[in-house]
Amino acid sequence: MRQFYARAVLACMMAGASLALAPVANADEHGAPVLRWDPAKLGNHRYLVQVDAPAEAVHVVIPWRRRDAHPEKLAVIVADPDGAPVANLVTGKIDRASGELVFQAAKAGTYAVYYQPYVGGGRSNYPVVTYAAARDIADPAWAGKLGKASAWNRLPQAQVLRYEAVDDFDAYTEMERTATPAELDALLAKHAGPLLLFPETRANPVRMFDTLPASWAQRGPGGDLSDSALRGEYLSFQIGLWAARAPANAVRVAFGDLHGPDGAVIPATALTCFNLRGIDYTGQPFGTRVDVAKGRVQPLWMGVDIPADAKPGVYQGEVSIGADGVDAQRVPLSITVGDGVAVAHGDDDPFKLTRLRWLDSTLAQDDAVVKPFTPIAVKGATLDILGRDIALADSGLPAQIQSRFDERMTGFARQPQALLQAPMQLLVEDGSGVHALAGKGMPKVETDGPGKVHWTVTGNAGPLRGEVKASLEADGTLQYAIELQADRETQVGDIRLEMPLRNEVARYQLGLGQQGGEAPAGFSWHWNVRNNQDGAWIGAVNAGLEFHLRDEHYLRPLNTNFYQQQPLRIPQSWDNGGQGGIDLERGKERYLVRAFSGSRTLKAGQTLRYDVVLRVTPFKTIQPAQQFGERFFHKYGDLDAIKADGANVVNIHHATPINPWINYPFLEAEAMRKYIDAAHQRGMRVKIYDTIRELSDRAPELPMLESLGHEVISAGKGGGFSWLQEHLDGDYIPAWHVPENRDAAVINAGQSRWHNYYIEGLDWLARNEGIDGLYLDDVAYDRTTMKRVRKVLQARRQDPLIDLHSANQYNPRDGYINSSLLYMELFPYIDRLWFGEYFDYEKSTPAYWLTEISGIPYGLMGEMLQNDGNPWRGMVFGMTSRLGWSPKSDPRPLWKLWDDFGIAKAEMIGWWVHDAPVKTGRDDVLGTSYVRKGQGTLVALASWAPERTEAKLAIDWKALGLNPAKAKLVAPAIPGFQPAATFKPGDAIPVEPGKGWLLRLE
Repeated sequence: MRQFYARAVLACMMAGASLALAPVANADEHGAPVLRWDPAKLGNHRYLVQVDAPAEAVHVVIPWRRRDAHPEKLAVIVADPDGAPVANLVTGKIDRASGELVFQAAKAGTYAVYYQPYVGGGRSNYPVVTYAAARDIADPAWAGKLGKASAWNRLPQAQVLRYEAVDDFDAYTEMERTATPAELDALLAKHAGPLLLFPETRANPVRMFDTLPASWAQRGPGGDLSDSALRGEYLSFQIGLWAARAPANAVRVAFGDLHGPDGAVIPATALTCFNLRGIDYTGQPFGTRVDVAKGRVQPLWMGVDIPADAKPGVYQGEVSIGADGVDAQRVPLSITVGDGVAVAHGDDDPFKLTRLRWLDSTLAQDDAVVKPFTPIAVKGATLDILGRDIALADSGLPAQIQSRFDERMTGFARQPQALLQAPMQLLVEDGSGVHALAGKGMPKVETDGPGKVHWTVTGNAGPLRGEVKASLEADGTLQYAIELQADRETQVGDIRLEMPLRNEVARYQLGLGQQGGEAPAGFSWHWNVRNNQDGAWIGAVNAGLEFHLRDEHYLRPLNTNFYQQQPLRIPQSWDNGGQGGIDLERGKERYLVRAFSGSRTLKAGQTLRYDVVLRVTPFKTIQPAQQFGERFFHKYGDLDAIKADGANVVNIHHATPINPWINYPFLEAEAMRKYIDAAHQRGMRVKIYDTIRELSDRAPELPMLESLGHEVISAGKGGGFSWLQEHLDGDYIPAWHVPENRDAAVINAGQSRWHNYYIEGLDWLARNEGIDGLYLDDVAYDRTTMKRVRKVLQARRQDPLIDLHSANQYNPRDGYINSSLLYMELFPYIDRLWFGEYFDYEKSTPAYWLTEISGIPYGLMGEMLQNDGNPWRGMVFGMTSRLGWSPKSDPRPLWKLWDDFGIAKAEMIGWWVHDAPVKTGRDDVLGTSYVRKGQGTLVALASWAPERTEAKLAIDWKALGLNPAKAKLVAPAIPGFQPAATFKPGDAIPVEPGKGWLLRLE
């Protein structure tokens, strides 16, 4: 591939293709920089050299100080002053320090020496960049005249002018210009000791981890860290550690107080080292061990919170750094505090890196409730939450769960519906029988806050002692950490959890490798790390149960193309060496979920954790009026034109002028604020694309995050777009790339302090930019972060909007996980689904639509994406496509009908409701009614029949408040949807396969 590239470049040159020095501009609409040349042909870096007179051969040594490990293996291209390739070129000594070249200079002028040229492959959004292999391009006769390399100094010498990059962002910084071997030898000869320290301000983030920058080698280690800050500013800085002669294990850092003028003190507690300690995404303090391998560089990022009332002047102190077997060294700190007071700690300028303190934020980390949830009511061992209640058994597990949601999912029923046919039980089977875990009394429930309660149960399950630590949150999430311990060596035949559901509740099922549909009469499943599967959802529209089986080592896997890089950690307790699994079985009176683990021998004192997560659905009622009143435009565009089209909510994707960089929406703040202000003036709302899954290379914090190892950036094999390969250390997973603006991203780790940063960032965006919500395009965080997202936005916005898109995750790359199951833990805190790319709207069943696409059984509604959806089937679930997403995605004709009818004032009664006022009498043609009692009803019909068929409507006239003698069914003409037609009640209405009707019953 590399030699092919070299030949291809040469052929291109010989064909007269211009490699001129003039800039090449990318499309401005994507926020792209103006490029100085075409990097696809020449790479991103060059040196300009001056040739004073034409010469058969000129010699030059380029002092490039490269950070790539093997420059001698990569190609070099030399272009003449007109941009044409030189006819002959050979290389001499090539290493990281410099590159020796001899080339034919047919004319005087400025020549360009391009290095690290590459060839692009793969998909445009997931590029595979390969660097061209080194190869001399020279006529043998010309090369033969040069003589030995030792004589090249006698040739005419080209003068090195300067280094240039294709644009400023791609340029190597001073921190990426490597020290030469001679400089490193001189440094080591002058400075003894295994660990050398290099203080550095935030202005020069450490970028290399395998060698020193030239500036460090030239200035030497030690010295003080001197910087300045305003009062109230958060000042970050770094100290680079080089394990020059031996590893430095278990690095330690200690801070002293900073002493200022007239006895003023900034206490040591105001300083922190992010690499060694912090607050995790759940709000818990943690510490991290840092080891530095021999020869490696480890930057330690630190920060000091300057008090807003600090007395101006110079504050001096020190930081002490040591390691196992390495004496502590002291680095003096000298911070000049200015007279001014920083606004918001300096956070309005991301490049000042004041936001690093966000990594340890606990904002919205509490047990408060958010709308529409209500505080948990504790009534002994019965817990009452929005639309549901859970009665606990003495084991701490649910004895009964009830749902008060009605079938319409728009309100609550008079009589609750029980989910369980009998209490859940954790059973231990041994030679003497089957023993249920039982406590010593009913659980005593303790209140943590309005939105959370917890309880602990101790008891026995036959030969094993058990402890259950459990909690319930206001959204319906129950979390169980169940610990079983053997006092002596114990042989058990099985440890299992049995969840007996009522048959009428267990109507639908998804998960465990099954796509959403009717619950199977019998099914057996076993653990497999290739599959992102540890549970399922089983239920009816208005009553269901999600469950997951885990242990204390659970870590959220990666998702959306990257599951296999960080797959599920199989719980050892439940899996038990491949013996464990789950059986589903429908009996006469119950639908039994049996999670078993098989036989094993527990050693004396051995403990096993059988963790379970349960979620009771639905989480909330659906809101059809809101669904039909909020008209989305999914594209950046002119606000007046968007409003004229009837949309009132604009989703701003990344790769747009006001939000150019994926998941880093802070660098065009002024433009974003102006756009959002203009939208608000027009009575419109604006939501932006911002999630955690990958992070743009434009984030100024990226070098610091790289210093944290794999806490924030997932481990991987590197590669991807050229910027990532040229500026990162190689241990990452390349993610989404936007070719139009050269935005490249890396995959986030699943759970990290970046979630804390994200929450603070949303708060900043809501306060400073006025965003009205979020468009989430697949996410890599759990409900802990999702709750905080909702709380932060709700605190700043009266009715924030959060919608979630997912590409269908049911594929081998994503471990055959259902998107609805993957994200169900987030559903309580979002407003709308957009499921989504790769969903099949044509071949899937109504049950699949209901459980996998619509969101209705969970308290949500949604919209369609793939191939612009199926508008007829969509309307029986209250769904359309989105305006602006594609040229054919145009719901405006349906919006007009909605407004003409007044659908926002109608009651939505879905086909799944047992007493729906309009029925088709068929399972393959379904009807949903939008009822304005006494005024009219809009009936949405859709066919799943394989051929043209007919449907006669059975109508409950009393329920509709209409007189059948005066009623008629009118199909208004809707462009792209249906022609005008009129039917009488009782007529057989023709329905084409995959299509349907919208009929006004008046």
